[in-house]
Amino acid sequence: MQKKRAIFEDVDSSSSAPAATPRYRIGGGQDNSRKALAVWLAVLLALVIATVISGGLTRIADAGLAITEWKPVTGALPPLNAEAWEVEFSKYKEIPEYSLQNKSIGLSEFKYLYWWEWGHRQIARLAGIVWLLGFGWFAVRRKVPPGWTSRLLLIGVLGGAQAAIGWWMVSSGLQGRMVDVASYRLALHLSLAFAIIALISWSILKLARSESDLLQSRRASDRRAAFLSSMLIAAFFLQLLLGALVAGIDAGQGFPTWPLMNGEVIPSEAFGYEPLWTNVFENPALAQFNHRIIGYAFLALAALAWFKVRRNPYRSIKNSFAIVAAFVLVQVALGISAAVSNAAWGLAALHQIAAVILLLLIVQSKFSAIYPKLKPLKRGGQ
Repeated sequence: MQKKRAIFEDVDSSSSAPAATPRYRIGGGQDNSRKALAVWLAVLLALVIATVISGGLTRIADAGLAITEWKPVTGALPPLNAEAWEVEFSKYKEIPEYSLQNKSIGLSEFKYLYWWEWGHRQIARLAGIVWLLGFGWFAVRRKVPPGWTSRLLLIGVLGGAQAAIGWWMVSSGLQGRMVDVASYRLALHLSLAFAIIALISWSILKLARSESDLLQSRRASDRRAAFLSSMLIAAFFLQLLLGALVAGIDAGQGFPTWPLMNGEVIPSEAFGYEPLWTNVFENPALAQFNHRIIGYAFLALAALAWFKVRRNPYRSIKNSFAIVAAFVLVQVALGISAAVSNAAWGLAALHQIAAVILLLLIVQSKFSAIYPKLKPLKRGGQ
């Protein structure tokens, strides 16, 4: 007679059917893949930021037109002998910048300009290679978490578009009577670069935390703080566009006074171009005035955003908005210093570097608003 089995009894592990091993396990393969992707994207982010900074320095050095051709592969090699250098110099002599502005420079001065632009393009190439190799490696090994393939592909597509727009920008300065690139093309080129920075940094922030953690923290998200951070991002990109226009037409020079612009609230020549709408894009006086005014509005918006969330129960939200407000103030101070110095190259470069940091901080504030760390402040905000 078969013995009755107890309702509760120990089960020998050897007699039980083996459980199916999932592709990803909490704390296992999935988390490890997310961390590895975050590290790869952090390297890519550093290279994109380096590309932006080197591009700004190239612009300040007035070297952006030194290479008059776009050769994505063979262009990686610089001139390797005296004859090759003469060939490159002869190409440069055919563009308006040389005949109208730099006709007095020799080969040594041309090399200085060439190396700036070549270095900028090399960093951009390296960023593209890092994306391609990294994406390929993770895809082939099936280490991309569900839902992330399209996001990572988007980064690469935007990077390719950025390279094409970069050449489109450079080509605008190779004909007619142009001695610089078209300011609106520069604005688009710079804005897309910052959009890529924002996209990569957001991806890193998400990958650095587990899906379960994100799901749980999202339940505590602050919609008002998220809206305010979106307003800050919009204001940032508007100010970025205006700043690019200022750089594109050298509007940072000519008004080395503050708070007035050469003794006037609105420069008298601000609307002197015809047709009227061209003043926004081509008039140095109006371009710098707009950049200043939006800068003040941006500071006011950052202060308001901090004020609205200062009593938020989550420290990550409260602190991130406080840091953004403080850094906007720093950025405004740098902008004023650059203006009164007639756009001295060191201050101008620092102003652009600070813009990169500011965008990262704003993205962090939005992420904190949507995915706060679940450590509420003690009563009384202590």
